[in-house]
Amino acid sequence: MRGAIRHAERAKQLNDFTGLRYGNITPTDIDGVIDYKDRAMVFLEIKFSGAPLPFGQRLALERLVKNNEKAGKRSIAIVADHDITDTSRQVPAAECIVREYYVAPNTKWLIPRAPMTVREMIDMFLDLV
Repeated sequence: MRGAIRHAERAKQLNDFTGLRYGNITPTDIDGVIDYKDRAMVFLEIKFSGAPLPFGQRLALERLVKNNEKAGKRSIAIVADHDITDTSRQVPAAECIVREYYVAPNTKWLIPRAPMTVREMIDMFLDLV
């Protein structure tokens, strides 16, 4: 099934980035990326409810969106929350609730006017592309 985790045990392995420090810059991760028909990009970060989005990760997402826009590709970064405390359970990304999102040419992150799932946000964004 497309989109399902094929190697769950491998997905649990952590990457050690300690040898990749450049001044105060270290690698960040992004939980999901959709390259939609080479016309749009969706960047997805999922956090446990209330967990902060670190400054460096926020900046990287903003720059990815801005740089894709400059290249002519519509882009959005979405930060979403889940509340699944049982770490043995998978987090259904499509059902996570959007906390905030970033689209260029905005200069700030936006909060949805009403609760919205990740799937709803992506569908709405892609309808505009």
